[in-house]
Amino acid sequence: MDKRLLTEADIRSKFISPAITAPGKWDLMTQVREEYFFTAGRVIVRGRTVKRGEGKKADYLLLYQPNLPLAVLEAKDNHHSVGDGMQQALAYAEVLDVPFVYSSNGDAFLEHDRTVTKGTVTREIPLDQFPTPDELWTRYCAAKGLTPPQKAIATQDYYDEGSGRSPRYYQRIAINRTVDAIAQGQDRILLVMATGTGKTYTAFQIIWRLWKAKARKRILFLVDRNILADQTKTNDFKPFGKAMTKITNRTVDKAFEIYLCLYQAVTGTEEERNIYKQFSPDFFDLVIIDECHRGSAADDAAWRQVLEYFSSATQIGLTATPKETTDISNIAYFGEPLYIYSLKQGIADGFLAPYK
Repeated sequence: MDKRLLTEADIRSKFISPAITAPGKWDLMTQVREEYFFTAGRVIVRGRTVKRGEGKKADYLLLYQPNLPLAVLEAKDNHHSVGDGMQQALAYAEVLDVPFVYSSNGDAFLEHDRTVTKGTVTREIPLDQFPTPDELWTRYCAAKGLTPPQKAIATQDYYDEGSGRSPRYYQRIAINRTVDAIAQGQDRILLVMATGTGKTYTAFQIIWRLWKAKARKRILFLVDRNILADQTKTNDFKPFGKAMTKITNRTVDKAFEIYLCLYQAVTGTEEERNIYKQFSPDFFDLVIIDECHRGSAADDAAWRQVLEYFSSATQIGLTATPKETTDISNIAYFGEPLYIYSLKQGIADGFLAPYK
């Protein structure tokens, strides 16, 4: 068979897919996503006409397990060299935060290892020697320095409601980076995500995975509006069920594991109104602050005292607009953002509508 007569689709179906799904390699049903669209396509408004641009898609996304991608692979027809798809694959891998990158024309694979800082970064691999999921996972863990207990946390499953809903690529990155960072001992984390991009859902999956892995056992989620607390409890956080409570009427029940609370409900000008002191300082081992730009970083903010009181807990700040002034600094408190998904990127990806 003359490969040069075949289309790219033929090269993929006859050579690339069989090579990566050979016995003992990647499971076609659970570990291989073909033509993986990861953006929705920019919303284009012209007068009264609204249409979408084309979304970005990778030829292959290879996952160690659901929501834990390890590799991007771009295919070309046989008129191209084995590495001609590499630049596109690298661009996708950068966006998707994927460590291993491949290109193929059906003759062999070219690999680029993004975890390598010195030594061999790029190598050509024969068609029948494509790495297995375990091989790539082992290399990734070695590069990250993950210990067996840390690996157990990093591989804790996401919550799956059975509807087929999965996180968008940027939510997955924020969730995975946060869980990995906490597994490795980081105790102050800042996530910057534009309004409307699903910060609460992202927070839920972070909490769920850490809670299920028993890496964190008592969690406080602080919001700044009552309606947000109620919506969070009945929507994204609903799977926590009877393990969850909302602190109301300044009363505390220490029998729960997940606590939702308004900033205003746990702070007060009078000492007796500071309900949070009914908890011991080490009661919570994870505190998540929604809209943390609203005051968490101000030294004199009333509820900054809450963060300092629970200083032994891991603390995650969520915001769309980090505040940096001479008096207030989110970054000074939480450190540099672990991940940023901006309004501009959300519009470019088509997950947010542009301004009129």
